Amino acid sequence: MKSVLIVDDHPVIRGALKIVLKQEGFKRIHEATSGNEVLPMIRKHSPELVVLDLNIPALDGLDVLARIKAGEVPCRVVVFTSQEPMFYQERCMRAGASAYVAKTNDLQHLHKAVHAVMSGYTYFTRLPSSSVSLSTLQRSEKQLIDNLSDRELTIFQHLSRGMTNKAIAEIMHLSHKTVSTYKSRLTEKLNVESSVHLRDLARRNHLI
Repeated sequence: MKSVLIVDDHPVIRGALKIVLKQEGFKRIHEATSGNEVLPMIRKHSPELVVLDLNIPALDGLDVLARIKAGEVPCRVVVFTSQEPMFYQERCMRAGASAYVAKTNDLQHLHKAVHAVMSGYTYFTRLPSSSVSLSTLQRSEKQLIDNLSDRELTIFQHLSRGMTNKAIAEIMHLSHKTVSTYKSRLTEKLNVESSVHLRDLARRNHLI
C-alpha cells in the first residue's frame, strides 16, 4: 500500500495535495506542518514519497532535504514550493530531491512529477538560458545569490521580508548574534549597503 508524507504548513495546500496523491494511488497519506516533524515521521511511517514545501517553520525545506540525504533515508522527495526555481531548483537537485514543481504551475505538473518519480525518473523545470534570457544585471546578481549558502539564502529572504534579527533567530533556532553576523556577511557578499537594498535585490530576482 503506497504511503506518502505531505510537508506543508497551509491546510488548503495539503487538502489539494491529498486529492492529487489519492488519484496517483496513495492510500496512506501522512501530514507534517513543520520541518522538525519530518524525519521522525519518516522513521515512523516509512513513506515511499515525501512532498515537501521549502518555506516551512522550524527547519526550512533545504535543511530537511540535507538531513534526509545525510540520514540515507530510503524515500523520494518531490519539492512543491512557491520559491523561485532559478535559485532553488539546482540546490534541491544537489540535496537529493527527485523533482521540483512550482506552486504557480497547474496541478497537472504535480501529477506528472509524482508519476515520473514513482516510475524511477526525475522531474525538473527547464530553466531559461542565462546567456539569452537574462539581462547583464540579472546575470551578475544571480551569480552573487548562487554563491550564498543555503542558510545565507534563507536569512536573506527573511531579512528582505522585513523580519527583525530577533524574529529570524527565533524561527531558525539561532542566537541573535549569529543572525547579526549573517546579516553583515550578506551585505558584503551581495555588495549592498543596507536592508533596503537587500529587499530591492530580492524583489528584482523574485525571491519575495
